[in-house]
Amino acid sequence: MNEQLNETLMSWVTLLNTPLWDFLVIFLVGVGIFYTLITGAVQIRLFWHSIKAMRSSRKKGEDSYGITPFQALVTGLASRVGVGNVAGVAIAIAIGGPGAVFWMWFTAFLGMSSAFVESSLAQLFKVRDTSNHQFRGGPAYYITQGLKQKWLGVVFAVALILTYGFVFNAVQANSIISATSHAWGWNQANLTVPMGAFSFELSWLGLVLVVMTAMIIFGGIKRIAKVAEKFVPIMALLYLVVALYIAVINIPIIPDIFRLIFSKAFEFDAAAGGFFGAMVSMAMMMGIKRGLFSNEAGMGSVPNAAAVSDVKHPVNQGLVQMLGVFVDTFIVCSCTAIIILSSGLYQNAGFEGVTLTQMALESQIGHWGDDFLAIILFMFAYSSIIGNYAYAEGNVQFINNNRKIMLIFRLLVLFMVYFGAIATVPLIWSMADLFMGVMATINLFAILLLTPFVLMLLKDFKAQLKRGVKEPEFKLDNHPKFKDRVNSDIW
Repeated sequence: MNEQLNETLMSWVTLLNTPLWDFLVIFLVGVGIFYTLITGAVQIRLFWHSIKAMRSSRKKGEDSYGITPFQALVTGLASRVGVGNVAGVAIAIAIGGPGAVFWMWFTAFLGMSSAFVESSLAQLFKVRDTSNHQFRGGPAYYITQGLKQKWLGVVFAVALILTYGFVFNAVQANSIISATSHAWGWNQANLTVPMGAFSFELSWLGLVLVVMTAMIIFGGIKRIAKVAEKFVPIMALLYLVVALYIAVINIPIIPDIFRLIFSKAFEFDAAAGGFFGAMVSMAMMMGIKRGLFSNEAGMGSVPNAAAVSDVKHPVNQGLVQMLGVFVDTFIVCSCTAIIILSSGLYQNAGFEGVTLTQMALESQIGHWGDDFLAIILFMFAYSSIIGNYAYAEGNVQFINNNRKIMLIFRLLVLFMVYFGAIATVPLIWSMADLFMGVMATINLFAILLLTPFVLMLLKDFKAQLKRGVKEPEFKLDNHPKFKDRVNSDIW
């Protein structure tokens, strides 16, 4: 991309990012603490139930109105488990130091309660598509129904479309280019095309990504769910096996790694800047930013997949998606952290993200580690692209379910995949931070205002468990106080 254009865009994005994240870091932590307390630490007390809900859901057949809870989980993981787990962790450690890993864990623990809340709400307020009777839902729907604020639902939908449909997909494509370039020396730019004062690069690999993305996104949410169901467990397992091997060969230093993470988490000598600079270290800022990008808890993204699932009680899907945050951060992100910190390369590797993880892998398992990560990262990023698209598609339908508009949207998604293939790393990640922050702010305010619905759902679910009901079933008629505010014939 033209250097002048890149610098101009970067300056605009940075100007908006600083005050937004000064506020959002405190807000995210505050909301997570609030829901952890008010739900009685649902992420601990009902953690075993989340595993049971996920395991039982995989056995169910797919019905004509939605996808299974397991498919909803892996569709969410397709978006969650991606570049954030590889490049995002590396960037957090390179800039914020080992202490950033602690803040990623901290964000995930609190975020599990936020993920439970938003996905339960998405289930409660989901609707049927009038054309095909499939389920649709998410923050745009619970904002419109629960808060009676259609305009704010539209604002959120636009923010999500910009974030997931466009910017995050550019991030995924950018990381694929970086990984393959470092591993195999593939030259991303084959031809420079002048356009007035600026110039643009043609990338053959970017064009390949566009074609591969088009093959999936023109098939709709059901095709995405089927691909994710097969794709996500395989790629995650491959990565975990290698990470486990590295952990085993480095067992003597694993305790030292954990001591390093905890000791560096509370060093506030390198302030993050802004109004809260004196309170927030760079480790904390980077850990929360990259943790949120990876696990997406509280952002309002995963509820779009959660709403499509067919369950007997909204809380079931809330618990399943809560488990997704745990898998993403405590398992996959921790594996990346162990790989990087075991190598010791993070101190001098720079801030380019995925390259750091590749160098760390190569130092641990030899040159083939570079090739392995390039392949795994491609799988992570590609699955994230189709998962991100699934979220954005539902919000385009919310605004205007028109075939021509959907076609234009899909073409713009493909353009942004290509844009990510030729853009610079700092610009892409800064744009992701900006749009992610806007989306999270709207969603967090919305779920706070809808807290009474969440407490009603959780109370209903726990009461049925206490009576010995193995599979609680929600009946809206049993809660007349809330019936008028839920515009649904599903419950």
